[in-house]
Amino acid sequence: MAHPARQRISFEEYVRIEAMSPIRHEWLDGSVWAMAGGTPDHAAIAVNVSTQLANQLRGKPCRVFRSDLRIRVRPTGLGTYPDDVVICGKVQLDPQDASGTTATNPRLIVEVLSPSTEKYDRGEKLDHYKKLTSLEEIVLVAHDARRLEVWRRTKAGWRNSKVEVGVAELTSVGCELSVAETYRDPLS
Repeated sequence: MAHPARQRISFEEYVRIEAMSPIRHEWLDGSVWAMAGGTPDHAAIAVNVSTQLANQLRGKPCRVFRSDLRIRVRPTGLGTYPDDVVICGKVQLDPQDASGTTATNPRLIVEVLSPSTEKYDRGEKLDHYKKLTSLEEIVLVAHDARRLEVWRRTKAGWRNSKVEVGVAELTSVGCELSVAETYRDPLS
């Protein structure tokens, strides 16, 4: 029995389709797949993080963006929507996105993990992010414990540290993330 060929689409076509879709998708090498929906706790944690960052970045040349901003990892091609992103200076837009809705220069990315995406977020997606030349830190926010995992680019490569109490220092943007504030007011 013959299997139908999988259709591959260009990044430009993906951007056009994505503009009309009520569902967000990731794109890589011509393949598109739907992103998992988040729980109320997931959404609340992401807002708690963005609020902390936005308050500390007020008056500085960096801005916080929520998951509505698509990020493109140009070295690998991945197009995705991190939970929170900080971009410092001018937003650099992907030249393959005529609509001007895809940024390529995040300095900090935050992903709130979930049971269905944790393996991907800690593995393949993290590897993609590490190839962004502008990126200096990645924060993985645990879903099953009060824990922030900060990946930081160093001269020797990427290093990570875990913070379960107190604050995580985000040297790339001169901010701190409080564990208590990140997990404040859980719904469940």
